[in-house]
Amino acid sequence: MDSKVPTFDADKEKIKRFLQEYQAAKDVPGYGTRQKYLEMMQRVSNRLATLFIVDLEDLELFDEDLADAVRNNTKRYEELFAEVIDEIKMPPTVELTDRSVLDITIHHRQQLAQMAAAQAGEAAPTTPYYPASLQRRFSIAFHTSPSLKPSKIRGIDAQHIGKLVKVRGIVIRATPVKPSLAVATYACEMCNQELYHEIKGPTFMPKMECSSQECATAGRKGRLNLVMRGSRFERFQELRIQEMASDVPPGSIPRAMTVHLRGHQTRSASPGDVVTITGIFLPMPNQGYRAIRIGLLTTTYLDAHLVEQEKIAHADHVLTMAEREEIEERASEPSTYEQLAASLCPHIYGHDDVKKALLLLLVGGVDRSLRDGMTIRGHIHMCLVGDPGVAKSQMLKAICDFAPRAVYTTGRGSSGVGLTAAITKDPLTNELVLEGGALVLADMGVCCIDEFDKMDEGDRTAIHEVMEQQTVSIAKAGITTTLNSRTSVLAAANSVFGRWDDSKDTNENVEFQTTILSRFDLIFVVKDEHDEARDQSLARHVLNVHMRATEAPERVGELTVPFLKKFIEFCRTRCGPRLSAAARDKLASHFVRIREDMKKREDSSRARSAIPITVRQLEALVRIAEALAKMAMQPFVTVAHVDEAIRLFQVSTLAAAAAGTAGDDQAADLDGILKIEMHIKKRFAIGSQLAEARLVADLAEKNFNEAMVRKVVAIMLRRGELEHQKQRRVLYRVR
Repeated sequence: MDSKVPTFDADKEKIKRFLQEYQAAKDVPGYGTRQKYLEMMQRVSNRLATLFIVDLEDLELFDEDLADAVRNNTKRYEELFAEVIDEIKMPPTVELTDRSVLDITIHHRQQLAQMAAAQAGEAAPTTPYYPASLQRRFSIAFHTSPSLKPSKIRGIDAQHIGKLVKVRGIVIRATPVKPSLAVATYACEMCNQELYHEIKGPTFMPKMECSSQECATAGRKGRLNLVMRGSRFERFQELRIQEMASDVPPGSIPRAMTVHLRGHQTRSASPGDVVTITGIFLPMPNQGYRAIRIGLLTTTYLDAHLVEQEKIAHADHVLTMAEREEIEERASEPSTYEQLAASLCPHIYGHDDVKKALLLLLVGGVDRSLRDGMTIRGHIHMCLVGDPGVAKSQMLKAICDFAPRAVYTTGRGSSGVGLTAAITKDPLTNELVLEGGALVLADMGVCCIDEFDKMDEGDRTAIHEVMEQQTVSIAKAGITTTLNSRTSVLAAANSVFGRWDDSKDTNENVEFQTTILSRFDLIFVVKDEHDEARDQSLARHVLNVHMRATEAPERVGELTVPFLKKFIEFCRTRCGPRLSAAARDKLASHFVRIREDMKKREDSSRARSAIPITVRQLEALVRIAEALAKMAMQPFVTVAHVDEAIRLFQVSTLAAAAAGTAGDDQAADLDGILKIEMHIKKRFAIGSQLAEARLVADLAEKNFNEAMVRKVVAIMLRRGELEHQKQRRVLYRVR
């Protein structure tokens, strides 16, 4: 045989030398020595570690050919590394107190083997008669260079089978963690011998007849029974990842990949997480009728070695002392609030109050649990309505990319089931399981819903419970449960008239039910107002962004995105301010005053406000004030925080509630409305249809004001007496 041809035996010798002789340039952090693989083997022997990590950068420095062989035939070399570690078998340096049932069983079997050999006058066996994988208490994981760019899911094909790959995607499904049989142990009823069966694939055929030497000599076939206590199980979980929206070519649908997690890797990701996974791309042979139906085609999966989350959750990030001191110093400065808001979406011109509200949405209020078990949400909900082309969708995209956990969806492409939860069948067990929707995936994060006005009314009502109780209740297909959906809802909507009509109120412009409008803490009406000086500044800003891909030169002082994320993270998780007595009195008096003002406005216009001012709005003011106190890192909400919360509430929700009422005070005539409504009901009966333009024209011929006719039609639509059909051109009378 040519000596240049590599063999597995030669590679095992290289692996042995690598593990025993490799030395880093300096002491490795966490190990306290340059010989990190010797230290790692000692920790495995002492039962202090269950994962043996092999860095391919170290292996490449030691032997480049061996590193290439590992990349191209990873599964085989994973077993070779495990065999070499078993052969080296460093003795433990500490007393092993954590002994499992399997350890006790193996020790008992060794003693029985020694006793049997002593009775037969033979030497005691030097090697165990059970497989090494039965007593192995570690797993091998290969890690690639952190600088290696992950591949796209659609770029992984047949040439990567058996190789180590690195892919990036978003987790869309995660099965429960279940035990998977790795080594099956059987006991013979006749000879009491134990047989072992290593499970290599997803399925196996249980052994029924004993194949021991004793049964073969006696000419009998003993029956085997599976011994659960002597078998080895490992944790198993299946993930389904989907490629990112930015990786999908135009006109294509996102592709997905199945990922298998074992042992320590389980529960390392949950639905909604953006992850980078390093693992082995392997085929999965089909079984039974599926193999007959598919033929030569096979399904594939990724055997994960490393799962990294790109966006670490707030609670998972640990700040250094220097970072904490910098954040606390910045929080004490009076200009921090303005700088944080300006740094949130620097590429978007203007909308200063909207940016401040988005900042408060990311920080959130304080979640409170009462003694009777009730909870008061601290998440802030926000809605942007108004003219098209005012960067509403851009702000939603910016928040979605900025938040550690965020889900972006659109009203037209979302259903009630897609937002809450769906009943699906588990591909592994064929059991009915719950699969969370967008609001469940965004738990402890932000759910951005664009084109909120395009969503069907029945689907829009599915988020009522989520916005107030922060849960999703399911009672379908025999499954009755409640899922957590502690998320902030950020919605954007356009006017039904295309552009915002100042002569109409908010409810007429967007046609939302009062029940959904009252659940938003802040409702901003964003208009495209014409002003020569503002238009010049806006054009200069946009052109500078296009030319330099950065902010305009006159905008200075913004904070960096990493610091902004750390600041919001610290405020969100470490601060829990409470209301002071002065802030409480200020909020109470202001709430009474705006309720009184709203009543006077409704009495003068003889029409109910589209956005009611209820206790929900009082709690919204409390949440906004708490978020402001969080950013200032103060233990109590002060009057200054309440004043800013009231100001934001006035320029948003109160302004939206008062929209269109100035014109209504002069034009609203209750008698005229009743007359128009009577003529409409006479014009077409219940169950009939009529073109809206024809109805308006007919009533205009009878000297009724066209604007008043359209207003009465909108009122009857809200009451459910009329419905729009055929792309909103035809009216159908319901009752």
